[in-house]
Amino acid sequence: MSKKTYGTPPALKHGCYSSLSLLPTEDRAAFEKLHRDIACEFQPAGRSEEIIILNLARLIWRRENLAIYRMASHARGIHSSIYYRLGPPSNIEMPLLGVEKETRSPEELRALRKEADEKALRELGSVLDLVEIGDVATPDELEKELVLIERLDGMIARCVKQLLLVRGVKSMSSSTPAETSQSKLKNIA
Repeated sequence: MSKKTYGTPPALKHGCYSSLSLLPTEDRAAFEKLHRDIACEFQPAGRSEEIIILNLARLIWRRENLAIYRMASHARGIHSSIYYRLGPPSNIEMPLLGVEKETRSPEELRALRKEADEKALRELGSVLDLVEIGDVATPDELEKELVLIERLDGMIARCVKQLLLVRGVKSMSSSTPAETSQSKLKNIA
C-alpha cells in the first residue's frame, strides 16, 4: 500500500512552524549569529533572562526579514497558477457555475499533478517550502502570534512582579529591628 507523497505534511498544517521562528528558506546560521551577538551584548544570567534574549532575537530577526512574507505570497501565486490548469476535480456537475463533471481518469490526474509538481519545483526551488507550510507565512498569522505573545508576556511580567514583591516582603520581615540596629552599628564602626 503506497501513501500519497504530495500535499502538506500534517505537522506543518498544525502549527509546527511559528511565524516568529525560522521559516524553511531562512538562514539558521545567520539567526544563531544574531542570537549570539545579542546574548553577548546583554550577558543574560539564568534561564528567564536567556528566554527574554531569545525572544528579542526572534523579534529582531522577524523585523529584519519581513520580506519573506511577500516572497511567500508571491510563491503561493505562482504555485496556484501552475496548478490552475488542473481544474478542480469534481464529481458534481454545476452548469450554472461552469463546473462540469470530471472527465479525466485518476491516472490522467496523477500525471497532471506530477507534471505540475515538477514545474513548481523547477520554478520555485526552495521557495516551494514556503508554499507547503500553508498560511503560517502570512502577515495575518504573524500578527496573531505577536498579539498572543504580547498577552503571554504581560502575564509573565505580572508573575515576576508578584514574585519580586513576595521576595521583598520576606526580606523585610526576616530581619528583626534588633538585628537591623546591630548591623547598622557594625557598619558605622
